[in-house]
Amino acid sequence: MAEPWKCPGCPAPPDWQFDPAELLRLYPWLRPLADCPQDPAFHAEGDVWTHVCMVLRELAALPAFRALPVEERNVLFAVGLLHDICKPDTTREENGRIRSPGHAVRGVYVARRLLADDPNFGPLGTPFPVREQVCGLVRWHGLPVTYIDKPDPPRAVIRARVACRFDLLTMFAEADHRGRICTVPEDTLGCIRMFPDFCREVGCWDTPFPFPNAHTRFEYFRNEAAHPSLHLFDDTVCEVTVMCGLPGSGKSTWIAKHRPDSPVVSLDDIREQLDVTPADDQASVIAVAYERAREHLRRGQGFVWNATSISRMIRGKLIDLAAGYKARLRIVYVEPPIPVIRRQNRERAKVVPESVWERMLARLDVPTEAEAHAVEYVVPE
Repeated sequence: MAEPWKCPGCPAPPDWQFDPAELLRLYPWLRPLADCPQDPAFHAEGDVWTHVCMVLRELAALPAFRALPVEERNVLFAVGLLHDICKPDTTREENGRIRSPGHAVRGVYVARRLLADDPNFGPLGTPFPVREQVCGLVRWHGLPVTYIDKPDPPRAVIRARVACRFDLLTMFAEADHRGRICTVPEDTLGCIRMFPDFCREVGCWDTPFPFPNAHTRFEYFRNEAAHPSLHLFDDTVCEVTVMCGLPGSGKSTWIAKHRPDSPVVSLDDIREQLDVTPADDQASVIAVAYERAREHLRRGQGFVWNATSISRMIRGKLIDLAAGYKARLRIVYVEPPIPVIRRQNRERAKVVPESVWERMLARLDVPTEAEAHAVEYVVPE
């Protein structure tokens, strides 16, 4: 049985203490937080680092936190370290107020890279399921406060539940609330306390929402007017497998083993045919690839799309095209440990330049079941 993952510096019994100076020594990427101001109306405690330390203390003091298994405590502590990591990059003054719009969304990308690369988390980085749980909690850490103000609150929680556990999210939200000084009237804690009951009423507290079938789930996340419990007939006529993963992750190896007889639209092959390098303009490559995809789809023929597909937006374009032809979508995400992928990229015949590869890692969107009929994760145990 594997040892539970640990985030160095996480409080443990019997004293449940942590040392802020030691955290800054372990994680120098936290230091810019001390120079980042916050709005005094909602964060009268001062800079972001002060807030983070207050949140971590409140988290360690919660009886529910202390009762968690070791790995789950460490997950929440990592969320505490990372939840505001992008405030220095997003903070600005607007109409006399200090705001940090989008810091949670941008924080996911930074958190994923740090969890994969920081040697404190192990020579091969944080295990994939742990890393993605931390990233999901960083992304949605404000939801237990803001869900009620969303245009469609049930949809907001159904989408978030795909990415993170709500018991951990609610626990962190309480610590996040207690770890600040607010000087204006508000009922943040009341919203947090109502959040579990709301999610239970929607049907997604303990587990992701139980859609009647995969096609209903797929269409629900594509159509803002769809209802989650309406059982849609699956009228798909073929399956498109969308490979997803950084260069050097082993996508072609997976295809050779699991889809040896399937037609493949390979961007690497098209680049070679057009004499285009990964650093060149890719417009001609994409145009040819999409036309080949359309040829298969017009015949109602399934195929494999072999490209990095690391961006949710870029994946979405292909998925929209295929869905328009009544194709069933399967995403296969391949990820050995990030250090291993770096080495494999350097050793492959069609090497992607290091600077390009690193930019791709910084923009990696790991796919979720909100995007396709099925998502398969090919990651080490």
